[in-house]
Amino acid sequence: MWLNIAFLLSAVLYASRASGLGSSCSAPLGGGTASPSDPYWFETIKHQGASPFNPDPSSYQVFRNVKDFGAKGDGVTDDTAAINLAISSGSRCGNDTCTSSTLSPAIVYIPQGNYLVSSPINTYYYTQIIGDAKNPPTLLASSSFSGFAVIDANPYIPNGYGAQWFTNQNNFFRSARNLIIDLRRIPSGNSAIGLHWQVAQATSLVNIVVEMSTASGTNQIGLFMENGSGGFIGDVVFNGGKIGIEVGSQQFTVRNLTVNNCNTAVSGIWNWGFTFQGVTINNCQAGFQLTVGGITEEDQGVGSETIIDAVVVDTPIFVQSSVPSNGTLPFALALNNIKLTNVSTAVGDANGATILTGGTTTIASWGQGHVYSGTGGQKSWVQSAVYSANKPSVLLDSSGRIFGKSHPQYANYATSQIVSVKSQGAKGDGKTDDTAAIRNIFNQYAGCKIIFFDAGVYYVTDTISIPAGTQVVGEAWSVILGGGSNFQSQANPRVVVQAGTAGSQGILEISDIVFATVGPAPGAILLEWNVHDPSGQQGAAGLWDTHLRLGGAVGTNMQNAQCPSGSVNTACQAAFLGIHLTSGSSAYFEGTWVWTADHDLDSAASSLTSVFTGRGILSESAGPVWFIGTSEHAALYQYNLVNAQNHYIGFAQTETPYYQPAPAAPAPYNSSATYHDPTFSNSITSAWAMYVQSSSNILIFGAGFYSFYQIYAQTCLTTNSCQTHIFNTDTASSISVYGLSTVGSTYQLSVGQNGVIQASDNLDGFQSTFTAWSK
Repeated sequence: MWLNIAFLLSAVLYASRASGLGSSCSAPLGGGTASPSDPYWFETIKHQGASPFNPDPSSYQVFRNVKDFGAKGDGVTDDTAAINLAISSGSRCGNDTCTSSTLSPAIVYIPQGNYLVSSPINTYYYTQIIGDAKNPPTLLASSSFSGFAVIDANPYIPNGYGAQWFTNQNNFFRSARNLIIDLRRIPSGNSAIGLHWQVAQATSLVNIVVEMSTASGTNQIGLFMENGSGGFIGDVVFNGGKIGIEVGSQQFTVRNLTVNNCNTAVSGIWNWGFTFQGVTINNCQAGFQLTVGGITEEDQGVGSETIIDAVVVDTPIFVQSSVPSNGTLPFALALNNIKLTNVSTAVGDANGATILTGGTTTIASWGQGHVYSGTGGQKSWVQSAVYSANKPSVLLDSSGRIFGKSHPQYANYATSQIVSVKSQGAKGDGKTDDTAAIRNIFNQYAGCKIIFFDAGVYYVTDTISIPAGTQVVGEAWSVILGGGSNFQSQANPRVVVQAGTAGSQGILEISDIVFATVGPAPGAILLEWNVHDPSGQQGAAGLWDTHLRLGGAVGTNMQNAQCPSGSVNTACQAAFLGIHLTSGSSAYFEGTWVWTADHDLDSAASSLTSVFTGRGILSESAGPVWFIGTSEHAALYQYNLVNAQNHYIGFAQTETPYYQPAPAAPAPYNSSATYHDPTFSNSITSAWAMYVQSSSNILIFGAGFYSFYQIYAQTCLTTNSCQTHIFNTDTASSISVYGLSTVGSTYQLSVGQNGVIQASDNLDGFQSTFTAWSK
């Protein structure tokens, strides 16, 4: 089954597109006008994107159609070499030649067809592999296929004794979408993997189908990851095989996973925390088989598994742990809204014990592990029903599940419905001031054209306002780079990109964009989000595969040379605030990464940096808000929820700045009452991962709050003393937390800045984890 949700969504006519239209518009954009036989617009639009900081920007090619490199797509010709040439050409970062680079981005486009491959497709750094969204191509593994996986995001070096091309937890900026991978020609007894996806943040898999053998004794695996620090996977289907996905990583969010006719749908090797939102399992032998029980870093198993909104049919066991619990198992399992049909055992262990009986039934809310409530800090180890959080209806779809929306791809839109910013006068060369050109484009075309930001770096010196009703698409993470005097005053912060105006309603979709600054920019608010989706159109305003990257790259003036680790340079202040969700907004953010650079992506050794951002994400939104993402290394906080309501937060992952407490928070910034900053003291000297004030109906379903350093040293990890408090809520807020893992913090959760849950009570390998907490 091909899961082309993006195509279906883009066919919907939006009645409430905008409060106003661009000057060239006679009517709103409406639905797509491409005929079924027309090629996908992304294939036919003029590709004039560039990488302006590349050593040879005039000749470097960003967009690469594999057929231009010799691929046939006829199902007969071996296209392996042609596809790998499309990926690697142009002195790119890969094949163990560099650790990372923003200078050689690439879109590798695969048109409709069947592409025979006999060895791995090895992906280079900063690569998006995009198939035809209208007619997804098939990568057809030959019967003689040899190699680790059909698509390999981090190849092992031959005779390298386990060495790989990239450091797994720094393997950023890569994605693949709209692909079918077919392993069925490979003899079923041979080991075979569809995707080796060992990646980190700013990564995604979307609209992927893997076809595998259903023969007895099959050894085929759809997706394998053994390490990493992701990331987002969504709208993926695995048919047949031994294992649908076999996963081990610090953390990940997986949304809308379907596994059919497989021996084991999900095999968990290890993690600090995974969130599975929307799972369908049909006719498998087991749903989740989890390796658990390790209490040291060396024998780390699965730390936390949170599963919400699952449908499991004709599968004997839903969740199976590798060892008996014996009343003390250090492993957090949270289940919410799980519908079982003909499932004998809901939860059991590998020895055959039944912990929770199955049948044909619905599990409303069930947990295993340590559960807390209130402010007393007393833990209870349970295998039982647990507190079921209130889920406001505005967060749910028509079936009562947490709402989700696929990455927009506008598959049935015609090329004539897209307007290129470069064709309208923007330069994207990283130095020309494109403020006026971009403003003019939105003023002319907002609401009646999809705005295409050709690959490039668009330097702006004042606020860019994106009206409600606008859809924006980037190419290989097009960069909007704010800089200049307007963004240099902490006392008078200024917005770089404004999404809608206060009180505005309408569609506003932004995908495949990076927001960044040129230092110093201590007064920059990178993204102010004001727009609210229209009534009846959930998730109409949002971000997909869109990130904030602050420092650590060429063009920012905030690399290791200017901002070496341990330095405190005012020229290295990258932003006042990353994202501000204002009170009247709603938001659907999927796979968003707000990153203040801890290292230099464009230096040979990925050298550490001291770059400073004041704040990560401030939400004052009354909702609905759906947030799947990450915020790292801001000085005061990563998330601050103030008078916020109706938020669903998927796996929220944070890191405290490595330089703290020298300087101690909030330095080098000042606290601002206007922006509702937390208070700091001699005992609270590091950034908050999450700070919740006067908020209600906040549902956190999976989180990892990490503090790895004190002044770039890690001796504090052995005693969980890198910081004392990391996650705080006040007594007025209503918030429910499931599957929280922390590293390096004495307390995992505090109320009113008083520690409640001690990390030492919940050791679970490298991290500490509890199953649930509610007030």
